Amino acid sequence: MIFASQSADSVGRSSQDIDTFAKLAEGGFNRTFLITMHDGFEMVARIPYPVTVPKFYAIASEVATMRFLRSSGLPVPEVYDYSPSSDNAAKTEYIFMEFMRGTKLSDVWLELEEPDIVSVLRQLAQLESRMMSIPLPAGGSLYYTSDLEKVAGRTGIPLNDERFCVGPDARLHMWYGRRSQLDVDRGPYENAEAALVAAARKELAYLEQFGRPLLPFQRERREAYGYKEQSPSDHIKNLERYFLIASSLVPKNSALHHFCIRHPDLQPSNVIVSTSSDSNQLKIVGLLDWQHTSILPLFLLAGIPGRLQNDDDPVSQALIPPSLPANMDELDQSEQSHAMGLYHRRLVHFHYVKNTEEYNKLHHDALLDPVSMFICRLFDQAGAPWEGETHALKATLIEATEIWGRLAGEDVPCPVVFEPEDLRKTKELSAKLQVADENFEGCRSMVGFETETWVSNEHYAMAMALAELLKLRVLTEIPEEEVRAKTEANWFLNDMDEKDYK
Repeated sequence: MIFASQSADSVGRSSQDIDTFAKLAEGGFNRTFLITMHDGFEMVARIPYPVTVPKFYAIASEVATMRFLRSSGLPVPEVYDYSPSSDNAAKTEYIFMEFMRGTKLSDVWLELEEPDIVSVLRQLAQLESRMMSIPLPAGGSLYYTSDLEKVAGRTGIPLNDERFCVGPDARLHMWYGRRSQLDVDRGPYENAEAALVAAARKELAYLEQFGRPLLPFQRERREAYGYKEQSPSDHIKNLERYFLIASSLVPKNSALHHFCIRHPDLQPSNVIVSTSSDSNQLKIVGLLDWQHTSILPLFLLAGIPGRLQNDDDPVSQALIPPSLPANMDELDQSEQSHAMGLYHRRLVHFHYVKNTEEYNKLHHDALLDPVSMFICRLFDQAGAPWEGETHALKATLIEATEIWGRLAGEDVPCPVVFEPEDLRKTKELSAKLQVADENFEGCRSMVGFETETWVSNEHYAMAMALAELLKLRVLTEIPEEEVRAKTEANWFLNDMDEKDYK
């Protein structure tokens, strides 16, 4: 009741004005409620889960980001009130914000005709251009100066509007699990090289303090490692290699060094659209979910958002205008469905890139530059939480030595060298892991789950049944009892205690 009263107070109402208080969604980090007043006014209340980190920084930064971007003319929900700490009458952190009327783009995404797809992607490219062109003095995340003083005892690096400042980087992996206990540099970053190494130094500090041998977190890959625990010392060695080359990863083009801000998870479910009354076309009216937003040099933020890219497809890679098969009418229903899905993915990829080229040229140049995209990949792998594997980072470091002349210049010697036997073993492991990953994708297709084995409520019972059937089928085809026992013990869909990986 106290929480409801606080929410009503934030918009100048009383608790008696509330008609309904209903759960709207359960997200990855927050629980969201829709509050409706007797006069029809609607608003959103959001509460973080107890495990959400970094709680104060995540909420304070998201609010500052939303209010700053809204003041810059971007379609972001208005924040009515917030508390980044639980030191209030409701005893919980919260954000009270505007309920954005419209339709989630994800609800209509697959049914859109090409003109609407083109229009929506044009608007996204224009909005990205506007936010990425906002000048920012440093890297990290945005805060109200007053909020940062409360928790950090310092003010950060001020913007021109001195109510706002750049402070510690609020990205989740900077604080994940026991990493929140570390006293490490999380920003603000005053130059590109500082931004390049901060997340990797955080991971090194974590491994030195908490690291111990672990089986790979991705259980479908454990067979490739002989079901043996992997030592953190191997990852430490590869992080140290990364530090040796980090300064050479800063692009020669200084235009790519400038710090900018971008939506942290630009996917259709975070885009609200409505139909324009005058043109009958979809218009983007809201961009949601700004939690864990960071400010980084442009070359580290570049790329096609995950749900909009189709990078594995050669047609999309070549940016060939997509078309449906000439014999579409001759295909059976399943073949037509597959062809339509592929056409849609190609269409989205193509028009995102083409609109970015027109409206956000510097970003376009970076996302189509193989060297820039390679640096982004290496940066992400060096800063990602260690989960019992170092292979991805090591393989990319090996690739760095192979393209060193393009990274640093032909006259600069590479400070990292791999021995031939090390290269041979890494290549062998790559082949084994590729098979494991392909098998996993096959299982994913059969069971019908998405990232982190998520399925919808409607598909859950069927997915569970299919998963059990798949497991039984795999186990019955393994004649050796010892191998079968290891496969069952490490089955990738079994429940698992994840505390050792945090």
